[in-house]
Amino acid sequence: MTKTFIAIFLSASVLFFSCKPKDSVVQANINEKFAATPECTGATATVADGVATLTGEVKDDACKNMAATTAEGIKGVKSVVNNLTTTPPPPPPPPAVNPDSALTQGVTDATKDFPTVKASVDNGQITLTGSIKRADLKTLMQSLNSLHPSKIINQLTIK
Repeated sequence: MTKTFIAIFLSASVLFFSCKPKDSVVQANINEKFAATPECTGATATVADGVATLTGEVKDDACKNMAATTAEGIKGVKSVVNNLTTTPPPPPPPPAVNPDSALTQGVTDATKDFPTVKASVDNGQITLTGSIKRADLKTLMQSLNSLHPSKIINQLTIK
């Protein structure tokens, strides 16, 4: 009777262990599921002794968690080691540069030799007020035009 019991026990053990899915089949099932799930794009799994190890890069933490949950739901997975990384967010855009600030600096430089001329810059346009000698007007206007403003509004009084 003892020999019969041992034979039955060994047969049952062999059958029990042979019913367990092979790691390669479990791995293929996980990776097929990943391929069919857009959120899991970039994730891959390797399986050893029923332990699924996830590697790769996914969009965000929600996708990382979804991949782990997906792997856990596959028959034959005992546990999941989630080594997935997330794609870093794009860098913030560079601070907006006010195009008028460069133009303002150029206008300040161009008008420094003409103390009676006042100039302002708004939205790429230069507005001139004050007074200027007729002989100096051409020089000033050439300097300002070289800055490529969208428009020069000349409200100068010519002496």
